[in-house]
Amino acid sequence: MTTCANPDHSELEYYTTAVYPCSYIDGQTARSQVAAPREVIDATVYNALIQQGFRRSGPFVYRPRCDLCQACQSMRLNVRNFVANRSQKRAWLKHAGLKATVMAPSFRDEHYLLYSRYQEARHADDGMDLDDVGQYVDFLVSTNVASMMVEFRQPLPGNDLGELKMVSIIDQLDDGLSAVYTFFESEPGQSFGTFNVLWQVRLAQTLGLKHLYLGYWIEKCGKMSYKTRFKPYELFINGKWDGA
Repeated sequence: MTTCANPDHSELEYYTTAVYPCSYIDGQTARSQVAAPREVIDATVYNALIQQGFRRSGPFVYRPRCDLCQACQSMRLNVRNFVANRSQKRAWLKHAGLKATVMAPSFRDEHYLLYSRYQEARHADDGMDLDDVGQYVDFLVSTNVASMMVEFRQPLPGNDLGELKMVSIIDQLDDGLSAVYTFFESEPGQSFGTFNVLWQVRLAQTLGLKHLYLGYWIEKCGKMSYKTRFKPYELFINGKWDGA
């Protein structure tokens, strides 16, 4: 690993990882630049880092630092100017009956079982379906920044709690929200993912924030194509945010 000084936060250093197989583009290798030590990355520090294209995955704050590739680009929506298209409006209406409850990040068996089903359905070939309870907690529950967990339930007759359909982990920033991770039931005909982005857009608008950070977008990765359907968005390219 290599290290370099951080001009804005004297306690931080950046470490570049060893090469590892890229999870998004077949045949490619990747590296990440990790901000450390993670114990000093609180909400204030993370606000500054995400402005420079960093992203949080559990306790790790990183950004791509590949040798020959710049395909991963940080993306954020301008929620103040966002207008849903027809497909997105249909997704909103389809799931408008879901009841959202905001809570502090915590471990719940019901959440973990839903997460396990989601990974088995979506990531059975990449090892993520093997996450045990400890890995799940480290990835989605542990946080040093301002985070919230939101569960979405379908109301049922005679059931005050309702049926759990989706869980989101969201970080709150000075200028917006950051969509950390969302998992949901894999049901035919559902549009939970689209609905969830729309819900986070509305939450950011309600809080008077400007942006919703959607993580990384890769043009050649089909799983990420949905992100560009939300407009207007900006990409972090060559050290600055540019509108697409």
